Amino acid sequence: MAIEAIFGISFIVLFFSSSQATTFTITNNCPYTIWPANLAGSGPQLSSTGFELASKASLTLTALPPWSGRFWARTGCTTDPSCKFNCAKANCGTGQVQCNGVAGSPPASLVEFSIAPNNGRDFYDVSLVDGFNLPISVTPQGSVGAGECKSTGCPVNLNPHCPPELAVTGVGGVIACKSACVAFNQPQYCCTGEFGTPEKCLPTKYSLIFKQQCPQAYSYAYDDKTSTFTCSGGANYLITFCP
Repeated sequence: MAIEAIFGISFIVLFFSSSQATTFTITNNCPYTIWPANLAGSGPQLSSTGFELASKASLTLTALPPWSGRFWARTGCTTDPSCKFNCAKANCGTGQVQCNGVAGSPPASLVEFSIAPNNGRDFYDVSLVDGFNLPISVTPQGSVGAGECKSTGCPVNLNPHCPPELAVTGVGGVIACKSACVAFNQPQYCCTGEFGTPEKCLPTKYSLIFKQQCPQAYSYAYDDKTSTFTCSGGANYLITFCP
């Protein structure tokens, strides 16, 4: 299965000693503003769980291992006259910029991490199991182990390739692409029930559309062999939207 993984430019929100901490630098290479967010699966929530990021801006968050969680980005966000915050894609539904421990609604492109303590082996992936909304990549940085620590991602805009039955439309056309699990909620697409093992849950015509465009990313739940990456040696990570 895939890992159950604001203010200013290049701003470090929370600091621990470099020998212990892992930093995540989130960069917006899109030509428009996005609102990245994150959710901890284990370990504490990060000091900022949602923030606005202008085009070409970056922000750095720090986690103390062991930690696991996911990052994604929201787009089309607005604040209404009652000061309620809402986003067209990947909204976490808190009514605030901060997601405060609430996951983004699919479809959403995800980066997932499991960070080990004491310079142990980290695991990370880019997942389209919940669908796609933005191109995304992750690149290890710093002191990293030889022969591993590879970049991964889905740098392609999949929205123009999205089948009509999976498409989410908005201003300008297709703004996101659901996974078949999200669209149909059937066991053969969600790898549940009688399809709940790698031997029974195989690629479908829908997951193959994602896989052909983004071969390094998870396209369905048991897509581990080509989509899980590892790094040891106390790496930090650069997460780029629209790489």
